[in-house]
Amino acid sequence: MAHIGIYLTDDKNKTFELPVNPAELMVAYATDDATEQVVKLGEINRIGEVKLRQISIQSVLPVETSGVHYVTASKPFKTAQDYINRLTSIHASKKPLRLVLSGSKISIKMTIASFEYGFQNGNSDEYVYTLKLTEYKAYQAQKLKIVKKKVAKKGKKRPAPPKKIGRGSKVRVNGRLHLDSYGSGPGQTERNAIRRISIVANGRAYPYHVVTLSGGWRGWVKKSAVKAV
Repeated sequence: MAHIGIYLTDDKNKTFELPVNPAELMVAYATDDATEQVVKLGEINRIGEVKLRQISIQSVLPVETSGVHYVTASKPFKTAQDYINRLTSIHASKKPLRLVLSGSKISIKMTIASFEYGFQNGNSDEYVYTLKLTEYKAYQAQKLKIVKKKVAKKGKKRPAPPKKIGRGSKVRVNGRLHLDSYGSGPGQTERNAIRRISIVANGRAYPYHVVTLSGGWRGWVKKSAVKAV
């Protein structure tokens, strides 16, 4: 049977295995969902972006690893303090590490969100600890080159062209909301409400579907009910 262990590699490419495997290792996947109220439909779930994965490890660190029968690491450090020093040093460095569970496809670049340890139940032979890790995604700022626009020579001022209205346009709405673009299910009336157009159905009686600036659904309105802002 292949050896199963939890390995951590720091930013200096130094790898060590946790001395005692936890009872379980769960990888948490989640999305940043939000609920919205839709006219004549009720509550809906708007699926958000994928959040950073989380892992929480709860286990023990024997004060002295030599001769301890429940140590699972193939090459453990001699003392619990060695592990504590390594984990607190990685946390203080503010650098990511890589977690690998041997015998599986779990290999994630993460940061130490928190590390807690201490004695429980009067047992001085081992530390109990909780290690919380958060997925790390590399990022960097990009320097943008500013291009100076050529200034046109002064002349007669022309009237500004009317703003085009389409999908994504920010508009002021004054009119009644409907359930669809045909005018079914009349609902609330918007008055001087700042909204954004999410869908355009050309040729329909109520061609514009409007939402709040944060994306909350409102309904379909007439063309005459919207004005660009």
